[in-house]
Amino acid sequence: MANVIKLRKGLNINLKGKAARQKFSSGKCAQYALVPDDFVGMTPKVVVREGDTVKVGDALFVNKKQTDVKFASPVSGVVSAVVRGDRRKVLRVVVDADKEQQYVDFGQKQVASLDGDAVVKALLDAGLFGYINQLPYAVSTTPDQKPRAIFVSALRDMPLAGDFEFELEGNERDFQTGLSALAKVAKTYLGIGAQQTSAALTGAKDVEVTVFDGACPAGNVGVQVNNIAPVNKGEVVWTVDPTAVIFFGRLFNTGKVDLRRLVAVAGSEINEPAYAEVLVGQPIASILDGKLAVKKNHVRIINGNGIYANSVEEYDVKNHVRIINGNPLTGRKCTTEDFVGGHTSEITVIPEGDDVDEMLGWILPRTNDFSVSRSYFSWLFGKKKEYSLDARVKGGERHMIMSGEYDKVLPMDIYGEYLIKAIIAGDIDRMEQLGIYEVAPEDFALAEFVDSSKLELQHIVRQGLDMLRKENA
Repeated sequence: MANVIKLRKGLNINLKGKAARQKFSSGKCAQYALVPDDFVGMTPKVVVREGDTVKVGDALFVNKKQTDVKFASPVSGVVSAVVRGDRRKVLRVVVDADKEQQYVDFGQKQVASLDGDAVVKALLDAGLFGYINQLPYAVSTTPDQKPRAIFVSALRDMPLAGDFEFELEGNERDFQTGLSALAKVAKTYLGIGAQQTSAALTGAKDVEVTVFDGACPAGNVGVQVNNIAPVNKGEVVWTVDPTAVIFFGRLFNTGKVDLRRLVAVAGSEINEPAYAEVLVGQPIASILDGKLAVKKNHVRIINGNGIYANSVEEYDVKNHVRIINGNPLTGRKCTTEDFVGGHTSEITVIPEGDDVDEMLGWILPRTNDFSVSRSYFSWLFGKKKEYSLDARVKGGERHMIMSGEYDKVLPMDIYGEYLIKAIIAGDIDRMEQLGIYEVAPEDFALAEFVDSSKLELQHIVRQGLDMLRKENA
């Protein structure tokens, strides 16, 4: 029988626009791109040139600090661009896709006959090892970082997050193969939710299954690590997204890299929210085509009158929406020119809020606005009421108030407010004492949402982790 852990802290935010359990195909695209920034903490070294021909599974770039960690192309075709930014930072590697896809054959493998080193080597050769993250530091790991344990969370409970059980349908065999492979490397823990009933989760083999019963962020792998076996200084644990486990399983079962996945297309500004069948690296424009609730308006500006015009320009009127690569709390603001990331499980679109005019808004009852402190009367409608929240911060940064706000939504055995203060002060000894090695920025997403001081807590935590990583290098 699975171990059950009851979490009493957290907060569920019920937003409009949850993806229905339906699939739609976004079709094939002419170009795909792999973005190094999707693999946090990794410095890329591009190993292809414009004009090179690649197959699915060929490396596009490697980790500069450990070059055996490769990152595989999601499609076959011709490398059309290596896009760089300031100081020649690699922004993305673009591949023009073939009509008929060609795959590198890495050979089928029976996981039962492999040891941990053979599993790691297979993932390195296929360019999939970089999809494994680690604690401490919440970065993409390297094979020299030997894990004490491996953690997989199959529970996604952030607002508008994709339902992994739906993504799992039809991929049960690959998921189990991926779990069995990871279990060869180190003891593996699978965290699931109390409402999840898939036999592939509740009856998973070769791993220790733990049921987490509680509000968001119970699905955060960092929260699960903290409640099962906290990370101490000098220890390393690997954390793996459940979709990456499927990628690993497909590699061993077929001998090919297959980065197909379901992505929840959700949010109050989406027509008919559902799940898109996509590839990692697919343009977001192809996924949102025809899905935005606010359609583009085309207007013509004429310098002169309609008959004697001497200058004509067409442009699209701003839609006042925010497109997010990820969920509203932890995702990254993007545009339709961006691409599906290596760890993207949802694309969400919410109102920007830049066109809202609220006369005397502070004094109105606000029955359609969400409030943790019950400042609005919306709490009278119960927990099932759905809200359409926009991207406004609604206030400016101010002095930090030690009010215990973070503790109410942070189900971890740490003092969140004191840790944030230690990071701001740059006090490394204090950070270590307060448990910074156990946390990831996403663990503070809800604390950032309820924070009356309007601090960018996830950014602060990321800065603290980077500081420690540099000091301990």
